[in-house]
Amino acid sequence: MSLDLKSVSRTFGRAAADYDRHAELQREVGERLLERLDGLNFQPMSILDLGCGTGTQTRELRHRFPQARILAMDTAVAMLGQAAKRRGWWRKRFDLAAGDANALPLADARFDLVFSNLMLQWCNDVSAVLANLRRVLKPGGMLLLSSFGLDTLRELRAAWASVDAYPRVSRFTDVQRLGSALTRSGFAEPVLDTDWITTTYQNPRDLLRELKGIGASNAASERCRGLTTPKRLEAMLEAYESFRQPDRLYPATWEVLYASAWAPDPGQPIRTDYGEEASIPVASLGIRRR
Repeated sequence: MSLDLKSVSRTFGRAAADYDRHAELQREVGERLLERLDGLNFQPMSILDLGCGTGTQTRELRHRFPQARILAMDTAVAMLGQAAKRRGWWRKRFDLAAGDANALPLADARFDLVFSNLMLQWCNDVSAVLANLRRVLKPGGMLLLSSFGLDTLRELRAAWASVDAYPRVSRFTDVQRLGSALTRSGFAEPVLDTDWITTTYQNPRDLLRELKGIGASNAASERCRGLTTPKRLEAMLEAYESFRQPDRLYPATWEVLYASAWAPDPGQPIRTDYGEEASIPVASLGIRRR
């Protein structure tokens, strides 16, 4: 299932103004991702926060690494407008740039740390994105990211599946595939782990409002293009009743994947559809100019 990337950018842009009010889960996952930096003897001087949203984690990165130069990047310009409120107007805490993870407009070997919280699931070709992230990392630089796993929103997916055959909930990757993609992209020492988080709601409609509030709409290219009729929505809500807990609350499961890995020394290959590609700095070849 492929994603309509223009739709992804558009819906996140529309949600920007109210995003923080609905993004409690995203903040929690971002905090847990930042905790992976605890205890490391690692002081990055250049950092990319890719898929920065409203800049919550960008500001936290600034607090952790006050001497670092930080670039916050997002495909939704309206999100960058919200992030600008967090960076300050005098002695700005970080820089902002619009950019797409699928085609990063950044130079090679620019960053010591690439941080990305819950962005990767909105990309069609995960391996290509990871190869691009390795490209912009300096040798020995660190990649730290989170994404959603296969079990995410399983209740909502099952409820919609009882109504029609259209993909109503995005498909996510699994920890094995993510680990393999990191290895194929040439990253060294990948470490992956998984959390399961359950959020609860008084009514399944509250979950739908939350998803809309953070811009996480159904962006599948094969999605139903027409409006969801009240009859189908009511049928889905009725199917969701089977998941109601004894306390009368409705759960939503989120499988969260965390990954860290290191960029290798120059010359290590990246596997692509065309074979293996390796880049070596010209300075290391000992070529003399005449």
